[in-house]
Amino acid sequence: MESLVIFDLEKNSPDNWKIINDAVMGGKSLGSFYFNEKGNCVFEGNVSLENNGGFSLLRYRFDAVKTQKYSKIIIKVKGDGKRYQFRLRSRLSDDHVYISFFETSNEWKDIEINLTDMYPTFRGNKLQKPNYSKERLEEIAFLIGNKKAEGFKLEIDSIMLT
Repeated sequence: MESLVIFDLEKNSPDNWKIINDAVMGGKSLGSFYFNEKGNCVFEGNVSLENNGGFSLLRYRFDAVKTQKYSKIIIKVKGDGKRYQFRLRSRLSDDHVYISFFETSNEWKDIEINLTDMYPTFRGNKLQKPNYSKERLEEIAFLIGNKKAEGFKLEIDSIMLT
């Protein structure tokens, strides 16, 4: 089975990661990320519901990757027992993203997501468009927004297409 590494700290720069908190719409959530001594990306912080807030997002952008020959994305993560949203964007110019949800535990897990199961949304609303078409990929992201005030921590080891 052919695979393509999307993120692995040994092969990719951490400079393409960015946090976007609900402060963009007046909220007070605060997420951050860093790379720990093991080389894993750690996304952690606090989600606040103040001022109609309620999310924190960690985004990773990269040069376009053709995805036709792949059927799944596999993310190796260790979490905190909370639910996260995994997002991908075909083109940076697209308004919408494709999403899937996953649950975490405090053990390392390989989360397998079928690319064609990822459905399009815009600002949390499902769109009447086809699911992800497996043509290209320019951005992935992790979002926490479970409609509750909570601390969170997600450790990301690797992300690959298979």
